[in-house]
Amino acid sequence: MKFDDVLAEVKGFGPFQYRLMLSLTIPRLAMPLQFLLNNFIAFIPLHHCNVSALDDGDVFRNLSSEERLIVSIPVEGVGSLSSCQMFAEPQYHLLLNSSNTTVLPTVHCQNGWVYDTSIMKSTLATEWDLVCERKKMNRSTATIFFLGVMLGSAIFGQLSDRFGRKTALLVSYVITMIFGFGSALSTNFAMFAVMRFFTGFGTSGVIIASGVLCMEWADIKHRSLMYIVLTMDWSLGCSLLAALAYFVNDWRYLTAAATSLLLPAIIYWWWLPESARWLVSQKKVNPAYFYLSKCAMVNDRKQFMDDLKPEDLLKRIVLENEKGKYSFLDLMRTPTLRRLTLIAGPVWFGVACSYYGITLNISGFGVNIFLTQLIYGAIELPAKLVCFFSINKIGRKLIVSGGLLLTGLCLICVILIPSDMAVCRTAVGTLGKFFSEAAFTVLCLYTTELYPTVVRQISYSCCSIIGRLGVALSPLVALLDEVWVGLPRLLFGLMASGAGLLTFLLPETNNVSLAETIQDVEQRK
Repeated sequence: MKFDDVLAEVKGFGPFQYRLMLSLTIPRLAMPLQFLLNNFIAFIPLHHCNVSALDDGDVFRNLSSEERLIVSIPVEGVGSLSSCQMFAEPQYHLLLNSSNTTVLPTVHCQNGWVYDTSIMKSTLATEWDLVCERKKMNRSTATIFFLGVMLGSAIFGQLSDRFGRKTALLVSYVITMIFGFGSALSTNFAMFAVMRFFTGFGTSGVIIASGVLCMEWADIKHRSLMYIVLTMDWSLGCSLLAALAYFVNDWRYLTAAATSLLLPAIIYWWWLPESARWLVSQKKVNPAYFYLSKCAMVNDRKQFMDDLKPEDLLKRIVLENEKGKYSFLDLMRTPTLRRLTLIAGPVWFGVACSYYGITLNISGFGVNIFLTQLIYGAIELPAKLVCFFSINKIGRKLIVSGGLLLTGLCLICVILIPSDMAVCRTAVGTLGKFFSEAAFTVLCLYTTELYPTVVRQISYSCCSIIGRLGVALSPLVALLDEVWVGLPRLLFGLMASGAGLLTFLLPETNNVSLAETIQDVEQRK
């Protein structure tokens, strides 16, 4: 008898599992707030040079505010004021003729900037003047955060396996809270960057430990359902961020508010169950029996556990971890497993990079950023529902590959739509978000089915790390808009399309028994 057989006897998808998912809703809602917080705290508002230092005479002082800007700041593009340049001295003749300012001598802003605070009262850009030549520092905050997430993905998987899912969850809660509030209290950019790195490190633990804990309490039949329901928290959190940022438009208070959701999670952490599957694998019989009995009682299956004594638990369950110890190197030792890894890794990179390339670009379509964030979060819900109803009918591979190819098509189409058609551009971008979310959702489940049980968590961690690398690079790719405004979308579109084509090289796992050993994978046709 395997653990899944025992779990089926105590009902692997009942009130006990509903309570577990509900208990993890609040901390999991906080994760998209942290992941996408940069959309608002690093928002760069309209700005122009502070020209108050040019107030060197009665003529300038007698001018209206609008006239002072005319004689002090050159006009660019379609009549907007230059964000980074100012005249070396007031050009009063422009009050009579302001049609040509290109030949007039300009200098970089000498006395800081004046910011439009109508959208966000305070951001990183306004706090530390991270604009113009320092704009790259502002955008790098997202990359710094996701590098922390990538490191956390590599470490928390091991911590979870060694010390348990519940312990790893508490550690990640505490780390995220300490450094999350530390971010809000940062006094300079260097301090903020360090705090955000370790906040990202902690959030990866919340995602990994909570996800594994839920999945290990679900039976085989309902595992895909439980996974898709669990990921609904992410979509709800994305929409919640839009409302939270709208009402809390100061970056310090917004960061603190996003972090504070973990406070109640720490309080009721004590009542969370540990993974009985992990406890059994560690031969911790008594606590495993305790939690299984609790599950059986809540799910009205108490009789089965009454008939099963603690000392008989290990005798009746075949331990999967007794098949040997494995490492990341085992993913490259055999031909089929090596081929899976060399294909799945780039697919994860492509889907993660393109997904966050869209998600982190809420201001690139010319529509209100709060509305765009709300739409981006809301569109994920129908995407997950489509996955749920189609995943067993058309298969995993077709959803992932088709979703990625359509994502690439939408991103390339946005480039061709004129910038003055903001609503149309947003609609196509949202459609790309829909397909990208569908591909990402199914890919996570697909990956766990591609690999055998003995290396399933290791392989998932490996693919996740590669995906996090793509996430970390996506804000840097976005900086290429200074070369050509459509270049980032073109690159994201090509990445998504390339990953979609690579997916066709992977085997289908729909209605296929999961492999248990590496030999099972090597013998699979």
